[in-house]
Amino acid sequence: MLPHQQRFIDLALELGALRFGEFQLKSGRISPYFFNAGLFSTGRALSVLGRSYAETITRSGIEYHMLFGPAYKGIPLVAATAAALAEAHGRDAPFAFNRKEAKDHGEGGMIVGAPLAGKVLIIDDVITAGTAIRESAAIITGERASLAGVILALDRQERGQGRKSAVQEIEESYGIRCVSIITLSDLIESLDATRHNKTRDALHRYRAEYGI
Repeated sequence: MLPHQQRFIDLALELGALRFGEFQLKSGRISPYFFNAGLFSTGRALSVLGRSYAETITRSGIEYHMLFGPAYKGIPLVAATAAALAEAHGRDAPFAFNRKEAKDHGEGGMIVGAPLAGKVLIIDDVITAGTAIRESAAIITGERASLAGVILALDRQERGQGRKSAVQEIEESYGIRCVSIITLSDLIESLDATRHNKTRDALHRYRAEYGI
């Protein structure tokens, strides 16, 4: 477990962004944990989150020219990540995000921020069905840029309707890498180092049944 990963887990637990119990997912599955990146809703929390994304990007080695955040959750994520890359890693990367509806006055258009160009790295929280990523990929390629990869907060490492996860399907569809700050395996490893036996065992059982 890397220091930035443990800091991310600790803060997520502190804020209630990561909770344990019984949660019914859209798929109908009963999950022993739930993650809500929207609860990183203070200046300190967003700063830690941005640094966590920036560290993950830097360690990934993915080549990119700019960042893109899918509206709406991806907007603060991409801004915090761009700031952290500049402050902590000396990488002053342009960033952009999309509007849900095209603006019909002023400068107009769907994109806010830097023009989409070169290899674009998407910043998002989780991939459930992959819909937001596919929409973002269409926006990026529609501007004649290319998709460099996807950086997530959490990879649930969980099968979809078939044998593969939504993350794996995105990777295969676009020939890219999806890298996350933490995975379900990382979360289990963190709990293995503590005395959260009941929670840890529930996660092990869930992974055994639904994991990839």
